Amino acid sequence: MTDDADDELTYADAGVDIEASESATAALIDAVGDSEGDYAGLLDIGDRYLALATDGVGTKLLVAEAIGDYSTVGIDCIAMNVNDLVAAGVRPVAFVDYLAIDEPDDDFAEQIGEGLAAGADQADIELVGGETAVMPEVVKGLDLAGACVGLADKDGLFDGAAEPGDTLVGWASSGIHSNGLTLARTATTRDHEYTDACPFEGYDTIGEALLEPTRIYTDLLTPMRAHGVRGAAHITGGGWGNLQRLGEHRYVIDDPFDAQPVFDFVQEQGNVSDAEMHTTFNMGTGFVAAVGDSEAAADLAAATDGRVIGHVEASDDHDAGAGVSIRGLDL
Repeated sequence: MTDDADDELTYADAGVDIEASESATAALIDAVGDSEGDYAGLLDIGDRYLALATDGVGTKLLVAEAIGDYSTVGIDCIAMNVNDLVAAGVRPVAFVDYLAIDEPDDDFAEQIGEGLAAGADQADIELVGGETAVMPEVVKGLDLAGACVGLADKDGLFDGAAEPGDTLVGWASSGIHSNGLTLARTATTRDHEYTDACPFEGYDTIGEALLEPTRIYTDLLTPMRAHGVRGAAHITGGGWGNLQRLGEHRYVIDDPFDAQPVFDFVQEQGNVSDAEMHTTFNMGTGFVAAVGDSEAAADLAAATDGRVIGHVEASDDHDAGAGVSIRGLDL
């Protein structure tokens, strides 16, 4: 065990400063100009919107490299893109990938391709091409990203804004998904290797648990529209802070899904605070929707595998103001 194994670990300590990242993103947006849309860029094409989203797998690829298993990261690449489109109320239709490598390798390329195909099948979209770039002077190992296109009728988009009094419906995640892996990797390798036996059930190794592929939520789009969802949030980078993309309200979460054992393991190994865990990871709930009618919210939860997890309150009703409260933990 390292000398600093008892120190409290944060995402910034691990190498990712969310505030600095958001500042850099804001600078980029200021330089290129605002575009319509939040989770997806929207282009008015007459009677419909064309929507675009792009994202990658991130440092989850380092876990895949460490244990030599790239079979699931293609699913992550698809999921991170299509889930953002679904959060906007857009039906994903097609995907292109971009694989950058330092040297060609048929084995891992085949594994990545199989994962992309599996993800596209789960999301019910078409893979319409991609690019593989060999750049040994730019990339060490590999990087995998992609872009997804979707379509939505003019009246099919979610408003994207919650209102006080709304009921929040949530859906379980499959695990860590593809966010916060820098913190998860740093914590778990303080005293372990990825190839070590997993200390909880369901996985052979720690690396396998970290590689659990991101859940795809495209099946929720039709029932969400049918039950009057105002807006939805994909719980990705920034953790539960993503709810505030629905408006500066107070989001009270009193019945979230239980966090999978992998989160407990990460928190224990890194001595990570509850607040840091919830502002980095999904903690068991990967997707949330705000519904104006409580009965419709309950019906939506019953019609899917969801759960009523909380409600929205006016921020000026609380000394803490806008933010998220999860079982009494204020973020």
